[in-house]
Amino acid sequence: MKRIWFPPSALTTMIVLFSFWRIIFTPPLTVVLAQQLTATPAPQGIYITVLSDEPFANIRMGPSSSIYPKVGILYPGDTALALGRSPGGDWIQIEYPGAPYDKGWVYSPLVQVSPGTLLVIEPPPTPMPPPSATIDPTLAAQYPIFVTSTRKPPFTPPPSMVVLQFTEPASATDDKTLSLGSVIISLLILGFFGFLLSLILRR
Repeated sequence: MKRIWFPPSALTTMIVLFSFWRIIFTPPLTVVLAQQLTATPAPQGIYITVLSDEPFANIRMGPSSSIYPKVGILYPGDTALALGRSPGGDWIQIEYPGAPYDKGWVYSPLVQVSPGTLLVIEPPPTPMPPPSATIDPTLAAQYPIFVTSTRKPPFTPPPSMVVLQFTEPASATDDKTLSLGSVIISLLILGFFGFLLSLILRR
C-alpha cells in the first residue's frame, strides 16, 4: 500500500487556513449571563392603616360625612397611600382606585398614619344636588287645564234667637202662710183674754 506524504509546510498551511476559515465564518458565541436578582425598593411616601373597632371605615368624596357621598370602604388592617390632610386635620386624603380621580377621604381617628408630614389640601367643591323635576312646557301644552268658576251660594242669615223668659207661678203657700198667721194671732188674742179672765176669777 502506498502512503500519501504531505510536506510539513503544506500541512502547516492547511492548518492555518482552516483556523482562519473558522474565525471568519463561525458566528460569535453569545454569552448568557445568569439574571441578577435586584431587591425591590420599598415604597416611598406616607401610608395610613385602618385601626378602627368598627367593621369598616367609610371613604368619602370629601372631608365631611354630611356633605360628601360615600365612595368606598376600607377594612381594619387595610393600608393606603396618604396624599394630604384637611385644613383642620380631621380627615386624610388617600389614594383610592375607583373613586373620582382615584382619591378619597378617610376620618383620621379611624386610622394610623406612618411618620411624615402631610400637606394641607383644600376640600373639593361641594357636590351639586340632583336637579328638581320640571314640567316640560310642550307636554303641558297638550293637556290644558281649564279653571271653572264656582258660584258661591247666597248668604242666608241665621234665624233670630228667641230668649225664653221663665216666670214663677204664684205659689199656693202664700195663702196658707197668711191664714196660718191669722190663726196664730187669733190664738194669742184668745190666750190673752183667757189670762185676764183667770186673773179676774181669782180675785
